[in-house]
Order: sequence, then C-alpha cells, then structure tokens
Amino acid sequence: MKELNIDITLCTTMKKKPAFDRLEFGRNFTDHMFIWNYSVEKGWHDPRIVPYQPITLDPAATVFHYGQSVFEGLKAYHTKNEQILLFRPDQNMKRLNRSNDRLCMPQIDEELALSALQQLVSLEREWIPTEEGTSLYIRPYMIATEPYLGVSPSKAYQFMIILSPVGAYYKEGINPVKIAVENDYVRAVAGGTGNAKTAGNYAGSLKASEIAEQNGYSQVLWLDGKEKKYIEEVGSMNIFFKINGEIITPELNGSILEGITRKSIIELLEHWDIRVVERKITMDEIRQASIDGHLEEAFGTGTAAVISPIGEFLWKNEKLIINDGKIGRLSKKLYDTLTGIQYGNITDPFGWTLKL
Repeated sequence: MKELNIDITLCTTMKKKPAFDRLEFGRNFTDHMFIWNYSVEKGWHDPRIVPYQPITLDPAATVFHYGQSVFEGLKAYHTKNEQILLFRPDQNMKRLNRSNDRLCMPQIDEELALSALQQLVSLEREWIPTEEGTSLYIRPYMIATEPYLGVSPSKAYQFMIILSPVGAYYKEGINPVKIAVENDYVRAVAGGTGNAKTAGNYAGSLKASEIAEQNGYSQVLWLDGKEKKYIEEVGSMNIFFKINGEIITPELNGSILEGITRKSIIELLEHWDIRVVERKITMDEIRQASIDGHLEEAFGTGTAAVISPIGEFLWKNEKLIINDGKIGRLSKKLYDTLTGIQYGNITDPFGWTLKL
C-alpha cells in the first residue's frame, strides 16, 4: 500500500484522558488531528498531523452557504492481545469518494488517505480504550473552503481526520428499541443525496427524530419520499427484517446509503448459507406479516451500534410488536459474530480487519 509522507507537529502539552469506563459518544477528542489541503491549482498538498485545534475559515467559505461537506465514520479496536484493528477501512474510503462525486468534490487517493488515517491512529494509540465494548471512533471528513458566494463547486477543500474514544454502545445489554414510522417528513429521494454521506442529510432528519423522541420512541423509520409506502432506513441505519424465515432488506435505490455494516451483514449471512433478499418492501407488508405472526425479527445496522434490534413499530397509531419485544436469535448471533471479528476474538475469514 502507498504511504503518505506527512509533516508531524506534536503537542507540547497532552490532554488529560477521560475515564474510559464513563465515555460518552463524540464528547472527547484526542491530542492530534490530520489536515490535508486541496486547491484546483495544486491538487492535494501539505498533508500534516497537528495538535487538535479549532480551524479558521473565511465567513464566505462555500461549506457554510452551499453545504459541500462529506464525512465517514469507522472505529479502531483494542484486542485482548494488545493489537489494534480497523474494520474494513478501505470501504469507508471508497464510499467517501462516491460521496465526493455526488457533491462535486475532488476525489482523494484512497490508499494515501488510509495511510494518513493509520498514521494518526498509531500516534494516538494510547487513546484507544481497552474496556469491553469500547473503541476509538474515527471521523474523516471533507469541507469546501473557497471564500465565494457563487453557486458553484468550490475550488478549495480541506480533508481532515479527528478521533474520539467512545464507550460501549450497549452498557446494560442489547435491548430492542421502539421505532415510530415517519409519515410526514422524508429523509431523501432518488436522485437526491440520500446515497451520499453528506451533512445535509442528517440536518434534515433531526425534526422527525425530535418528535419521535418526545413521544417515547428511539428513532424513526423512513419511508420513500415519493409514495410514502416503501421502507428505506431506520434513523441513520440500514434495516433488515426476518419474515417467515426469509431475510429481507430494502434494495439500494439511489436514496439509501450503502452501509458498510449492511454490506458486511449480507456477506456474513451468505457465508452461513442464509440468503438475503434485497427488494422493495412496504409497511403494509410488514403490518400483514405482524398480523400473521410471520414478522420474526427486525434490526438496524450501522457503525455505532453494529446491530440495533427493534421491538416495536408505531404506524398510523397501531403498535406492531416484534418477538415480544425481545432480541431475536439471528440478531444476537450477527452482533456477537461481527463484534467478535472487530475485536479479534473470532477468526476473520473474510480479511475484513486491518492490523496496525
């Protein structure tokens, strides 16, 4: 793999590390960060690791006005035998470039970006928590920095990586969540930016999520933006159903984000000779499966939770209870297997993990 030659400026005073057994998500950040500049004239230049610090941007920077911003999320795991593992980071870099393409942002050399990520994580390895279920969250992102108010792609960008130690997602065991089906707001539409990991997608989802939480529900189930009948995502995760023994997940249609955990779940199930059907699926079908007693399991998939089992849907004032509100056997097996691979407790037959 290619290696990026990075200028490194070390902190003169290190931060006090938080208690790793009481970590919140995304609240604490390590001592250093990575920055890489881009301009149309120079291309990518001046890669550097510097002390974690505020960034200075012109008030007219394109990112503030026209939203050219993409990001990724992945984790580094500390194994019991003192190794550091990354999980499928190459897939994050590929998806970053797909998002860049959709937002008219410059492509980045995936191998060099991964080299920068590895060097930063290696430098900050003491920030990787060792408690069970904890990890170091890695946030690569790119923003448009040209000071220009014309509606056109920026001619200057910064690619950055910051790191944050995070606690175990399930501190008291995996408990299924309650989900409200969203009938008013939409997350994305085909032809829009739903299949890109861009900041605006998440800003647009906050209102519906806020309403759901006020009504006692953890998140919302998003339906398609055209007919409001086809299931797309749950919160910021992809979704799977087990109906009468069959595993179904919505097909990628241009408005659904191609999740790396989603991809891994599908490949893992197929490795177990369990077929996964990728197709359109409606809430009417889910309701009927629930009435018939065929809706066996439902779960979301994503980087933060890996697997988030669903115990209830609220749709049109009707509650659909799944597996008596308990986690299903397949959901638990998938969670245990995938996290086992990520933490190096289970042999990785796919070559998904990258050792630092």
